Order: sequence, then C-alpha cells, then structure tokens
Amino acid sequence: MTRETKMSAPGGKTRAAMHELLAAFESFKQANDLRLKEIEIKRSADPLLEEKINRIDTALHRAQGRLDRLALEAGRPSLSGETPSEASEAKAAFAHFLRTGDGARLVEAKALSAGSPADGGHVAPPEIEALITRKVREASPIRAIASVRQTGAGVFKKPVSLGGASSGWVAETAARPETDTSTLALIEFPAAELYAMPAATPSLLDDAMVNLDEWLADEVRDVFAEAEGAAFVNGDGTNRPRGFLSYPKEPLGDQSWGEIGYVATGAAGAFPAEDPVDVLIDLIYAPGAAYRANARFVMNKASVSTVRKFKDSEGNYIWQPGLSAGQPATLMGYAVTEAEDMPDIGAGAFSIAFGDFERGYLIVDRQGVQILRDPYSAKPYVLFYTTRRVGGGVQDFNAIKLLRFAAE
Repeated sequence: MTRETKMSAPGGKTRAAMHELLAAFESFKQANDLRLKEIEIKRSADPLLEEKINRIDTALHRAQGRLDRLALEAGRPSLSGETPSEASEAKAAFAHFLRTGDGARLVEAKALSAGSPADGGHVAPPEIEALITRKVREASPIRAIASVRQTGAGVFKKPVSLGGASSGWVAETAARPETDTSTLALIEFPAAELYAMPAATPSLLDDAMVNLDEWLADEVRDVFAEAEGAAFVNGDGTNRPRGFLSYPKEPLGDQSWGEIGYVATGAAGAFPAEDPVDVLIDLIYAPGAAYRANARFVMNKASVSTVRKFKDSEGNYIWQPGLSAGQPATLMGYAVTEAEDMPDIGAGAFSIAFGDFERGYLIVDRQGVQILRDPYSAKPYVLFYTTRRVGGGVQDFNAIKLLRFAAE
C-alpha cells in the first residue's frame, strides 16, 4: 500500500527542532566515544560521564518527539473556520446534538443509518469518525505501521494460505496439467468494544467558537491510543485485540504457522558483551527477503537508548536520527518505531521486534463510532460516552520476528 504525503517546506520551529536533534546526537556521539575509550583502557567508565550520556539521551528523545509532533501538525488539513453551512447536513446536526442534546435534527438529516443504541446514543457521522480515527492513528504507534481494515460485522474472517500450491510452465497450446491446491486456514478477528468518557463544562458547550468535533477527537485520542497500543502488543484476545507478543514463540526455524519465530541474543537479559550488533543483523535476516523491503524495528524507549550506543565494524553508529521532519530514526538503515508497551530488556524478554508489520499485523475497525451524551451523572459536567469497536491480530506469522534476551 502506498501512502502519499505532501509536505510543505519546514518552518522555523521545524528547522529549530531538527537542529536541536542533530546537535544532541553529535554531543551524544562525542560523549559515548569517550565512554568507549575509558572502558577499553580502564575496563570501566566514569560515572559522571555515564550520567552525562543519560542526560543527552533524554534530550535526544525529547528532541525527536518534538520534531515528530511538528511534522504531524504540519501534515494535518486545516479545520479552522469551518461553519455548519460548509459542513455536511449530518455533521452540523451532530454538532447541535453535542451542544444541546437535541437529536431531532439527526433524525431529520437521516444521520442514523447505522442505527442508534437503546440507551439513547447516536452514531457519529463519517466525517467525525474519520477525524477520530486519524487522530488515534497519529498517537498509536502500531496502528500507524499495521494494515487497517473496515468492517460492518462483529467478526472479520480472513482465509490465509499455508502453502502447498504449485505452478508450472507450459507452451501456448499445451495441455495444463492439474496443480496442487494450497492449504487454507481461516483466521478470525473479533471486534471488541473500546470506550472513553470525556467531560465538558456547560460554558465550553455554549461557546460557539469551539469546534466540538476537534475537541471530542482530541479528548478520546490519548485514551484510545493508550488502550490500543497495549492490546496490539500484549493483548490476550479476550474482549480486546490479540497482541503479537501473546502468540506462541519458537526458535527461528522451529516455528510453525500460528507461532512467531525468534532469535536469541545468547546472553540472559542482555546483548552479548562481544559484537552485540551481530544479533541485530541476525534478526534483520530472520524474515524472508520479501518482508525486509518494508520492515522496521519496534522497541520501547529504554531499548532505543541501549542500541543507540552501538557501532558497526567500521566504527559508525548504527542508530541515526531522521534527517527531515516526519522521517523516523533508523537502525542499520531500517526505520524504528517506539512502542512503550514493548517490554524492557530483561532475562527472557522479547524486547525487540523486526519485520513488515503492514503485512504481518491486521487491525480491524468496525464502522460506527457511537456517542451517548450524559448531562446527569456528573453534574454540572456533561459526559460523552464514546465507543468504537476494534479487533486485531497477526495475519502473517512469517512477517514478524522477535529478539529474545536469553541464552537460547
């Protein structure tokens, strides 16, 4: 799938953020080079130098986060100045419902094509649903790199091939002998309910200058993204999506369909003391060649801080910051996605994943964001009980591989 992103020239804030990131990385390299020399000579590093490197590392994370936020803001379509006359009839009617609780206009605008639950909630118009989905995608690291499907059913079913199909070459007029058929399996992705309940004051609802669509999307964004992020990584599949770390895991070469293969570091709870980069190279070549073109690393911030200190055999740092707004940092040439729900490096932990997540992990969104306006339960505040249905799981077990911090 190709995504086209039109970026304008970087503004002053973006250029400043890029300069801050690159300057911090240069300082980090200089300090870490000194640390490596001290370790080589003295077998240990000065604690004050270690503390300095940790401070610079924190500044690097902060600078990268600031640059990412500026890139997202620059890529968003402008929504300012939108008036009900410019919006769709259903959207204007829904804004009136959010402010007043009056759903009569929604019925008149025929905005309830997806139905209305018995407790009085309403299905948001497509424009608002798309706005919420976009904002959640910006804040949810796995959603941003996985495949996403829309469905109107409670369970999305997908047949997958387990192999076994054969082909053959023939002349133009030659007979076509029957070939073997592939073995198929059916995987299911049930959509579970995810909810948030932002509160608004009466004065905010009475303010005609406030764009309630944007307000609601911003309020539910972080709640939805946090819950999704945890489920897409570690979810057990019960009343939530199934995370890719919850599937059975086997050493690379021993796994079968339904299991995820892993590479061991050879050291319990750590990278090997000698040539730690080699295990990352092994992880890169664990998926097939067809998956590496669009592959990336997934790890949390603490793991990034560890691998950022590594050099290759030629003395070059294997981690590099993104050189433009919106471009992710890279590790050995592959993009790095920071997902804080990945486990820290520890004994037996699967702390780093690598692969083509667009082919490997599928997120299923059941169409229809429902909103119940509740002005009674938390007076004087008005609560907006907002629900959406989301499912997910691994769809191609060959596309994702893991690094296990263990002897084997």
